[in-house]
Amino acid sequence: MTLALAMIAAAIIVHSLLARVLDRWLAGPATAMLAMGALGGLLTSNSAVEALNTTVAQHVVEVVLALLLFSDATMVRGGRLLGPHPRLLARVLLVAMPLSIGLSVAVGALLLSGSGGRDGLTWPVLLVIACVVVPTDFAAAERLLKHSRLSGRVRTTLNLESGYNDALVSPLFLFAIALAAGPRGHEDPLGGLATALPYALKAVAVGAVVGTALAGGLHAAAARGWVDAPARRMLVLMAPLLTYTVTLAWNGNGFVASFVAGAVFANVHRVVAALTARTRDDAGRRQILTTREEDFRFLHDVTALAVMAVWFLVGSACVLAFTGGVPWPVLLFTLAALTLVRLLPVWIGTARSGVPARERVLLGALGARGTTSIVFGLLAYNSLDGAVADTVLLITVLTLLGSVLLHGPLAHPLIRRVGRGSGAARPPAGTPATAGPAGSPDAAPRDATSPD
Repeated sequence: MTLALAMIAAAIIVHSLLARVLDRWLAGPATAMLAMGALGGLLTSNSAVEALNTTVAQHVVEVVLALLLFSDATMVRGGRLLGPHPRLLARVLLVAMPLSIGLSVAVGALLLSGSGGRDGLTWPVLLVIACVVVPTDFAAAERLLKHSRLSGRVRTTLNLESGYNDALVSPLFLFAIALAAGPRGHEDPLGGLATALPYALKAVAVGAVVGTALAGGLHAAAARGWVDAPARRMLVLMAPLLTYTVTLAWNGNGFVASFVAGAVFANVHRVVAALTARTRDDAGRRQILTTREEDFRFLHDVTALAVMAVWFLVGSACVLAFTGGVPWPVLLFTLAALTLVRLLPVWIGTARSGVPARERVLLGALGARGTTSIVFGLLAYNSLDGAVADTVLLITVLTLLGSVLLHGPLAHPLIRRVGRGSGAARPPAGTPATAGPAGSPDAAPRDATSPD
């Protein structure tokens, strides 16, 4: 573990020193850390790989996901929780995503029936895999959302989807893990659901209470002059950690709680700041807005750092995953997961939505996978045993590598061809366009000429 931490630190330092050079080579932080993690795994006799299958590694990736969920939730600003195109986002999240999960399980049953040991993969394991490969994230494909050929509608929908889907999928993932990790993977589904539902309800309650209490407490303390800027940033960083641990202590879903707490915290923070700004002059209002932005900056920086470390672990996991070769059914499943499993449900889910066919194709084709798949994949690897765990890890690694390729160099020609004539406009200079730690989902401009 010590050597693994040293390797991660060294890789992040190397990336920091060469950040602009790597950017010119179209190698973003996630891609660069992936490559350096693979190199590190080869040069150190898999020391980093050995650290993957430990209790410490499992807790680390759980905390990273809690930070990411809270951070993503704070990006939904302006009181528009579903962004400027709520009906389209609802179709993608509530229709297309469940269809994608179901299609993934069906394709897995067809192709992976002989994988994972003598009895093959059970349906709970296939559901776990679906939860790994379906959620989108643009940590490794940030440039896609900045492409001048993307309309504001496509950009903001993809952006907000990547922020919401991990929180929506996490209860289903934990339910599937509980079934898959039970005796021979054949636990009672009703029993698992009876456990998962109270976990989710407790999570919503804890997230709402903690988010409201911390945001209100921060403004009350600030009004009395009890806190300074560093203290404010520290409080925001500790908020997801407190939410996650309190929820676990109450036997709740810490991931859902972290997302709910982030959304509630950000909106209470915004509302109180807006009410306070009404009593100030123009200079005072600008100061309040600047302070509000700065409060979240440290959280986003720490989350970005943690995500880079997780991408390094994925690079190291490649060494382990490819040791036994890549069976062709697994390869076919991964290819289907990155294409058909998303394209077809999105096309069905957006039917009769008024969205042009070009944009519907882009919404389905640009489903990059990232940090959520990493965390769910590593949690599954640590929770399952034997050949089943190895198969899940292999699918996770192949999905991430395929996504880096498909949503990197191959995606730009597709956007230039399909996006032509879609009414796309380049976002204003300096406008962030990603829903991860570096940007805001509401930052992309709305295509005012097109309906939801």
